[in-house]
Amino acid sequence: MSKPSTTSNGRIKAVLFDFMGTCLDWHSSIATALPSALPPDVKSDFALQWRQAYFDANTARRHEGKPPEDIDITHRRVLNEVLEKRPDIKSLFTDEMQEKAVKAWHTQRAWSDVPDALRKLKEHGWEVFVHANGTTRLQLNLVRTSGLKFDMLFSSELLGCYKPASESYRKVLELLKLQPEECVMVAAHADDLRGAKAVGMKTVYVHRWTDDVREDQRQVSRENDAYLEDMRGLDGVIARL
Repeated sequence: MSKPSTTSNGRIKAVLFDFMGTCLDWHSSIATALPSALPPDVKSDFALQWRQAYFDANTARRHEGKPPEDIDITHRRVLNEVLEKRPDIKSLFTDEMQEKAVKAWHTQRAWSDVPDALRKLKEHGWEVFVHANGTTRLQLNLVRTSGLKFDMLFSSELLGCYKPASESYRKVLELLKLQPEECVMVAAHADDLRGAKAVGMKTVYVHRWTDDVREDQRQVSRENDAYLEDMRGLDGVIARL
């Protein structure tokens, strides 16, 4: 049973997390799933390119007013787009290899600092949720493979819209019956936090080397209520918000 809240002000009631990148080391899973003939540095760079292409595809889809797409379909499509720009390695990606690589997104380990951070948040009495783009099936697979436990999983599939659209955050707040100022969004993606802040939520940025490769981290640190290099001490930071 969770202990009573020990927050200093009692205003915060829930902590919402982005999932891949923020809580999960997606990079290791994807790099491992890529063709064994590729050198480690090429695997790493390719994984980063694929991840960024996925973000770009979501942004384009949102700007075009289209509904969320099954993340497996998006990953498969943008994988082919990235491969078109890499004729030097394209032949290594057979249909079987592409299927393996797409499935690898469903099996990820948590960053080492995350399990203890979640435990401490629950000890404070705060509810913890996933609020992330993707499908509910993906999120169910990821909580199983990572061993992380949350009170609820909110996917873009379930909500009918992508983050960082304001509608996404408002729908979650409505479902939780909470006010924006009672919630904290934790993410390794500056755009996620900009969307959360726009509706009045508190924001905590967690820097991960795998994500936000195009962002100016100095600017990001100025935009949010807190900027962390990992989740150690996250509970204390939230208690002071």
